[in-house]
Amino acid sequence: MTGTVIFDPLVPWPVLAVVAGIVAVAVGIAVWRGLSGWALRGLAGLVLLGALSGPAFQQEDRAPLTDIVVLLEDQSASQALSDRRAQTAEASVALARAVAARDNTELRRVAVPDSEENGGTALMAALTEVLAEQPRARIAGIVALSDGQIHDAARAPDLPAPLHLLLTGRQDDWDRRLIVRNAPAFAIIGEPVTLTLRIEDSGAVPDGARLAPLEISVDGDTPQVFQIPIGQDIDLPVTLPYSGRNVLQFTVPMAEGELTDRNNTALIQMNGVRDRLRVLLVSGEPHAGGRTWRNLLKSDSSVDLVHFTILRPPEKQDGVPVGELSLIAFPTRELFLEKIDDFDLIIFDRYKRRGILPAIYLDNVANYVEQGGAVLIAAGPDFAGADSIYRSPLARILPAEPSARVLEEGFAPVVTDLGTRHPVTTDLPDQGDWGRWLRQIEVTPQSGDVVMTGIDDRPLLVLDRVGEGRVALLASDHAWLWGRGYEGGGPQLELLRRLAHWMMKEPELEEDALWAEATGQTMRIIRRTLGEDAAPVIVTPPQGPDVEITLSQSGPGRFEALYDGPMIGLYRLRDDTHETVIGLGPAAPREFEQTIATGDILAPLIAPLRGGVVRLEDGIPSLRTVREGRPAAGRGWIGLTPRGAYETRDVRQSALLPPWLVLLLASGLIIGAWLREGRR
Repeated sequence: MTGTVIFDPLVPWPVLAVVAGIVAVAVGIAVWRGLSGWALRGLAGLVLLGALSGPAFQQEDRAPLTDIVVLLEDQSASQALSDRRAQTAEASVALARAVAARDNTELRRVAVPDSEENGGTALMAALTEVLAEQPRARIAGIVALSDGQIHDAARAPDLPAPLHLLLTGRQDDWDRRLIVRNAPAFAIIGEPVTLTLRIEDSGAVPDGARLAPLEISVDGDTPQVFQIPIGQDIDLPVTLPYSGRNVLQFTVPMAEGELTDRNNTALIQMNGVRDRLRVLLVSGEPHAGGRTWRNLLKSDSSVDLVHFTILRPPEKQDGVPVGELSLIAFPTRELFLEKIDDFDLIIFDRYKRRGILPAIYLDNVANYVEQGGAVLIAAGPDFAGADSIYRSPLARILPAEPSARVLEEGFAPVVTDLGTRHPVTTDLPDQGDWGRWLRQIEVTPQSGDVVMTGIDDRPLLVLDRVGEGRVALLASDHAWLWGRGYEGGGPQLELLRRLAHWMMKEPELEEDALWAEATGQTMRIIRRTLGEDAAPVIVTPPQGPDVEITLSQSGPGRFEALYDGPMIGLYRLRDDTHETVIGLGPAAPREFEQTIATGDILAPLIAPLRGGVVRLEDGIPSLRTVREGRPAAGRGWIGLTPRGAYETRDVRQSALLPPWLVLLLASGLIIGAWLREGRR
């Protein structure tokens, strides 16, 4: 119970001030005129002013509120190192017991787990949240059980009470970590890209070797081992072997006494891209669709196109000088013998044998395909004639044989059942509304996959793999009608683009492949196949037994499944015919970038309110009561500042000057002044 005098004026304070001024002037005049009752007049005025100010005696029934101690318990991944979790648990129990033994004090325990998306330890975010939920006037102290490696110190709130850090870990801890800098997401195939690596020791590092072994592997292959100096930046040139995702793993074996090996491995996933795709386009003769392939390939800035059109065959004798028909001579020997391996794709557009390319050159083209090259035949009437390119050494790599029939009638191309599962022709837009083509060469498939048909379901587009290379046969020269919008046109650009990139072995257009896409620690396993179903995939995690994953169909020829990886690291995936790898998690988990316990990060937040940093290995500190502004920590103890907060349950007020008393006093004083002045 407390009592205080308060004022609740009957008139506004400015009015009361004016009245006080009038009273003062009246008393002053009485004094100036020598009236003997001026003192009584002044007292009467004061009584009236006191009555107008509304004095009252207020009594409050108060209930004291408990002081709150906030205990932040770091449960992030780095706290699992050594015996830090045991230290935290022991200190947490001891502090809870000590707070419970104090009068008028309660404890708020807050667990701080790992942040999402590799955000590290967000201790300040957790503190901000708890301070928003609790009355700041009741916070007597904040205690953090942590290794001090927090990652949001810049977001610290304004602290209402001293902050103390009880530091887990050991003074003799030391750790070695691998740092990989400036790792690009893309790199050009065949050209070296420089990565900067560094092996760094921190903490109480023992005296020992100045070199450490570094293991480097690509896509999980047998690693190569190098000895590199510790504490120095090393520039490492890396050349990607193929297009698509390349997973590079760098590992430093765990040293004796090291705190953890979680930061000894770095996974770098880089996509290999071709610098320039070199394409050789040979047009047998000018025709209405002659610019179709040229326009397509020239529209792609990543393609270097070499295009030759045969304007006059050798057998034609019209007396026109060659220099007036051609800018340069056709360098057949240079292109088809010396530099053929420089090309990623060779296209024969309505080409037929005319003696320009001898059989030895065409035989070299066939060898080029078998060794990994790609050839596309865009067939016209010439393909069905006696001079067909099929009747050359190229016959051994072509997937279909011409029957010598040229079908001159309109037809709309149709994607086959197999074609709906092939990445070249699957999901082509506006199927069923395509415009017609007007010519098709009849061919008989010998190998490969028929993905599109034309007149009476005759093969129109046949794709095949020959040795290490690829071959495609388009049995019509009227694809250009789609580009001109004939009868509504069709997806000419998309079809020919996919076809060219499939032949150049772009990974996203592989029809038989297994790969995975990672989001955090969840991978999407994708199997593309021309078959009706897909075998289960065996996932081998970095540690632990294999896991069999059953895939479900998500589209024609595409099967998928989601898998949550239990840990960060390199995962191997395999089925009956394929094997691949993928890295889950960041290249360097933030929680393990720095693992040595330290109070330096929180020191700027602890110092203003004179809190302390205490190592738990030196013992659990006791709790003391300290006044605000005094040192809040010392050897073996940390301080709490009592807040004295309370809750008002009841308020009662009573007037100090009852109206009758005011009237009696004022009138008595005025009458007394009048009587005194009357006797003068």
